[in-house]
Amino acid sequence: MNEKEIFDSFVEIIKSFAKVDAEQLKAAGMDTHIIKDLKVNSARLVDIIIKAEDTFDIEITDDDTDSIRTIGDAVKVVRQKLTAAAA
Repeated sequence: MNEKEIFDSFVEIIKSFAKVDAEQLKAAGMDTHIIKDLKVNSARLVDIIIKAEDTFDIEITDDDTDSIRTIGDAVKVVRQKLTAAAA
């Protein structure tokens, strides 16, 4: 799975948790801050992480979760986990 596919899947996950309209979500990029820009609270971020674990069939640790601030951070963590699982 390439970075664009991971990004698109992650944005799809965020869609049901974000408190912004579809246009803002469509305009999201790698630098989009999940909490500040998409109005996701910390409890919903946990829900996003759980959904990402299910979607990508990976385990995201608490330390990994602490490092996720932007969509790009999430894509990086998912990509690392997928690469490690494939090795």
